[in-house]
This record gives sequence, C-alpha cells and structure tokens, in this order.
Amino acid sequence: MDAVSDFDPARYLPDSLIERIRGRAAGVDADNVFPDEDLAELREAGYLGILVPEKLGGAGLSLTQASVLQQRLAGAAPATALAINMHLVWTGVAKVLSDRGDDALRFVQEGAAAGEVFAFGISEAGNDLVLFGSDTAAEPRPDGGYSFTGTKIFTSLAPVWDHLGLHGLDTTSEDAPKMVFAFVDRTDAVRTRDDWDTVGMRGTQSRTTELHGAIASPDRVVRRLSPGPNPDPLVFGIFSVFELLLASVYTGIARRALDVAVVAAQSRTSKKTGLAYSQDPDIRWRIAEMALSYDGMLPQLEAIARDIDERADHGGLWFAKLSGLKHRAVTSAKAVVDEAMLVAGGSSYFSRSELGRLYRDVVAGMFHPSDPESAHSTVAAAWLGPLTP
Repeated sequence: MDAVSDFDPARYLPDSLIERIRGRAAGVDADNVFPDEDLAELREAGYLGILVPEKLGGAGLSLTQASVLQQRLAGAAPATALAINMHLVWTGVAKVLSDRGDDALRFVQEGAAAGEVFAFGISEAGNDLVLFGSDTAAEPRPDGGYSFTGTKIFTSLAPVWDHLGLHGLDTTSEDAPKMVFAFVDRTDAVRTRDDWDTVGMRGTQSRTTELHGAIASPDRVVRRLSPGPNPDPLVFGIFSVFELLLASVYTGIARRALDVAVVAAQSRTSKKTGLAYSQDPDIRWRIAEMALSYDGMLPQLEAIARDIDERADHGGLWFAKLSGLKHRAVTSAKAVVDEAMLVAGGSSYFSRSELGRLYRDVVAGMFHPSDPESAHSTVAAAWLGPLTP
C-alpha cells in the first residue's frame, strides 16, 4: 500500500481518537502542560511505530503516508503533532537509512515499536550551523562510548522521552574534530529546565536540556563525521525527514483553519444584509484565497515525500528542495490562518478561541530550521553557487 489515494488515515487515527485529542487541546494550551493523555492513546494505537517495518513490530508505513497522518493529527492538536513529530523524525531517519541498507538505527525502530519515546536534541542557542557544528562537548570514553556536556534548546517531549538523540563535537581524538551523533538515556546527568512558557505550541513542552556528562554507550554512537556539510545518509535523513514532517504539521494547521473559517462564514449573519457571511463577496474571496493556498501545499508535500521514499536523486538540489518545502508550508499556513482570523471576526482574537490558538501555534513555524534566512541562502547557493570569498 503506497498510493496516498488508497491510504485510509482513519485506520491509524480514528475519528473518535482525533476528536478526543481535539477536545483536550485547549486545556493543554491553557494549562501549559504536556498532553500526557494524547501520548498514552497514541502509544496504545501503535502510532509511535508507524514508520517501523512490520517485521520489527511497526505499521511499515511510508513517509508519504506518515505525512498524511501528521496533517490529520495537527488538525486536531498542533502541539501534540509537533511533539510527536520529533519522535517520528528519528524513526523516519531509521527508515531512510534502512531503506538504503544501513541498520545503524535498528535500535530506534525496535524501541519505538515497543512504545519507547525518542526525542530530538540538536538545537543549541546561537548555533546556526545546526547539523554541521555543535557547542556541546563530546568526550570519548575508553569503551568507545561518549559523554556529552552542553545545553540543548527546544527539546520537545521533554517530560516524557526515554532516549535523546543528539550531537556534539569531539575535539580530543586523534582524528578530531569530529561531529558525534548518538543517543543517551534519561539519567541524573540530564537535567530538564522548567522553562517552557511560550506564545504557542505550549503542549510540546520543548524545554531546555542540560547535559552534564550524559553517556552514550558504544552501541548508541551512530556516526562520527567531519564538521560542516556532509553527504552522509544520516545527515540527509535527519534534514529530509525533519523538514518533511514539519511541513506536514503546518499544512495540517492550514487545513483546520480553512475548515473553521468555512463554518464561521456559514454561521455568522450580517446585520446589514441579513445574509450569512458566506454570501458576502469579500468573505468568499478570502475563503477562496485560503483554499487556493492550501491546495498548493498538498502536491509539493506528496511529491517530496514520495521522492524520499523512492530514493530519487536530486543531487545538489536536495537541500534547496527540502528547505523550500518547509518554508513554503509555513508561510502559506500562516497566511491561511491570518485570513481565517479575519473571516471569523473579533471572537477569534480571544485566547480561548481555536483560531486564536492556531494563530499562536503557526508562528512557531518561522523559528524551526530552516528559518527564512537559511532557506533563501540554501536555495540561492543551489542555483547561483556559493558566495565568493
């Protein structure tokens, strides 16, 4: 089952589950807590293993299908979808690698199928090198493992993760410097700050994580790579799956905003004309503009997801395509939510309003890698070549 047209997302995210998750989203946002009930139900439904091969206990879905599911989940609770995204990134990277004959992340697949949660610990304050550099110290141990000391920011799933996938810089080995990608468990060497009090996406609980000599055992050290851009499949896997699933979440937000705006237009009545706002030419234009934007988001998502699944070769344009995918999805989603707010009127400005929450949630997309500056720089380099010294 590969075709999206033949894929039934309700099999993995039934309507009843979606409605329960949607019903909890406002409370999670207002209370600034992690959606524990959402995670419990998603784990029970096997959602943590949707990208894990069937032979290892998962659902064996493609990235194309996972994208559709994440859009559906984001339409119910964007913060829940974004939090789960970070777990799915690692299972997606494991799939990208295994599809190419590399089983370095088989333990991620096995753990996810068993209900374990994997978090994404890459972001660091002020580190615009992202995957290509790190301020976290990775110190080699005699047994071949590493200890990590540093600070990671925006660690989604902070209260609940079992394993943290991260990177650090080894500056002491004979072949240093090397970027080290590994996984650490939750121990006393990992401290989570209670500092997540944001405008939106509050349920992700993407808190700051302090590493004080957190140890990755030798079998959890996945790669040692030279700093800077690298063609290693792990780097491609992280970047491609991260951008794809982020774009999926924000596309889901756009669809939900469009649906809510349509209901608002049909249910509001003009005192001036006595007609529903759905009969107002200006409102109809806004709805049409939203739908036009949303319709354009779907083909690019499916095309890029399918290309990753089918191992298409875009050569030097891959990173430009992935950066562009995420950038377009976020900017389009934000524009759709902006229009939805105007269609629904002043009531949407209240924090208790679903559109008000979507408005706050969608802003977070601008801060994820690739941010607008990075996306434009990547695309310019792909088409014009690097800047001359």
